[in-house]
Amino acid sequence: MRPLTVGAAQLGPIARYETRAKVVERLIALLHQGAERGCEVVVFPELALTTFFPRWYFPDDSPELLSYFETEMPSAQTQPLFDEAKRLGIGFHLGYAELTPDGHRYNTAILVDRSGSLVAKYRKVHIPGHEEHEPQRPFQHLERRYFEESTEGFSVWRAFGGVMGIALCNDRRWPETYRVMGLQGVEMIFIGYNTPLHYAPDPVQDPLQAFHNHLVMQAGAYQNGTWVIGVAKGGTEEGVESLAHSAVIAPSGQIVAQAVTDGDELITAQCDLDWCSQYKDTLFDFGRYRRPETYQLIGQQKGVIPPP
Repeated sequence: MRPLTVGAAQLGPIARYETRAKVVERLIALLHQGAERGCEVVVFPELALTTFFPRWYFPDDSPELLSYFETEMPSAQTQPLFDEAKRLGIGFHLGYAELTPDGHRYNTAILVDRSGSLVAKYRKVHIPGHEEHEPQRPFQHLERRYFEESTEGFSVWRAFGGVMGIALCNDRRWPETYRVMGLQGVEMIFIGYNTPLHYAPDPVQDPLQAFHNHLVMQAGAYQNGTWVIGVAKGGTEEGVESLAHSAVIAPSGQIVAQAVTDGDELITAQCDLDWCSQYKDTLFDFGRYRRPETYQLIGQQKGVIPPP
């Protein structure tokens, strides 16, 4: 066995003007719960330091818009989280909005090990939503206005005694996300998300949000023989109801732990990384069974081209 005790640190709503310091206090409280339960890594969600600001339209030079981005990590405001995690000997995953020194804006997540050292940085690949002001919506989803699509792809990193990967929110809906990491031997994928329960382009999907959320993560876990840790920022935030249902999913595709509230809640599980090999070495033995020569369209074509 290679046991790794993981805490999925779901967050409840973060108010529009809630300070970083207040949010960091909440994160540290969840870290303390993790320490009490023997966690080696605690996973915080996407954009964990602020409200989900893409629900509002801002001009590009808006001071409020810029206030939601981190220009350094750690900063003076987030350093206490790093310090306390190091003191407790707990690693963590953290999602946030990143503004680079040369002006690029990414939806980003980092992985920090138990010594406080940065292990990995990932920038979101699949950016959902829309680019322009659409005031007819009850709320907006302007991720495509505020964030660039990363071209860095999906990497994996050795940490916590295994092979770790990162994805964010909409990435979880795309099978390529899991398969690219699966081809690198991933054993655990951390996925933070912010998902409104109302989907304006097709409200018929609204009652299926929780089902679809678990469906794609369970399928990705099973088809690639990997643990998946899906962590939400849920509840009703600034009038918008968002999905919770954070879950720890085994390489079998089974949910082994799930949040029962839509607020700040830590769920934990002891994850045996050796369980991955039961799927990687049998049904999903890629080296034996994959037929990449027959999948060429996946890497060559973006949109749908029906037959004539």
